[in-house]
Amino acid sequence: MAFSPETHAAAQEIIARYPAGRSRSALLPLLHLVQAEQGCVTAQGVAFCADVLGITRAEVGAVATFYTMYKRHPVGDYLVSVCTNLSCALLGGEDVYERVSKLLGVGHDETTPDGSITLEHAECLAACDYAPVMTVNYEFYDQVDPDSAQAIVEDLRAGRRPAPTRGGPLCSFAEVSRQLAGFGDPRPEGVAGPGVGEPSVVGLLVAEAAGWSAEQAPAPLVTHGVVADAAAPRPAAPPPAGPPPAVVPAPTTPASSERKGS
Repeated sequence: MAFSPETHAAAQEIIARYPAGRSRSALLPLLHLVQAEQGCVTAQGVAFCADVLGITRAEVGAVATFYTMYKRHPVGDYLVSVCTNLSCALLGGEDVYERVSKLLGVGHDETTPDGSITLEHAECLAACDYAPVMTVNYEFYDQVDPDSAQAIVEDLRAGRRPAPTRGGPLCSFAEVSRQLAGFGDPRPEGVAGPGVGEPSVVGLLVAEAAGWSAEQAPAPLVTHGVVADAAAPRPAAPPPAGPPPAVVPAPTTPASSERKGS
């Protein structure tokens, strides 16, 4: 299907954010834009991005296949990502994934028959301090276990949108893709909530309680109006000059008469 006039207008708005001659920098948000309309980055979406930017389809495809957030087949209304990397795996992430997979009847990168939920293993969701963690359309559900993860997924299947642990309220995959393209959430309640909690700053709290602090750097030196780093190593002095090389006299050549007499 052809892209809507609204998508064409949005594409030009995205491109206009960048300086002249730098329009190819708009490729990442443009890929999110076409994904918002078609549910994934299709061959048609690749061609659309290439045409509006004046670059090749190969260049667009190279970017679209490099980043995992660009999907190559349709995603459901909700993308459920379960982290199974080290921190989450050690705290039960694999058990969470297995429970959700069994509940939905799908495996990694598969979508339920009704098209509502896509499940994926996630190598890292950048939330090790809240492990094990699961996201739905990139909104965080922290410190989940199999039971709490199942309850979240059951809410999704029932048409409800469970509140994330932190961040903004949940929206559909198409809506979040448009937001990632650089268009704000039109909902009044769409302003993101707090993203940092006690687990994120526990190291700082321990340091504060123990009275730890970083060493203070010495004040910089100022010489002739130029600020120099006092901690920077001084250049080594050049080695002392050695004695001049010995002069070797040039070899003498016998006179021609002496050569004849010999």
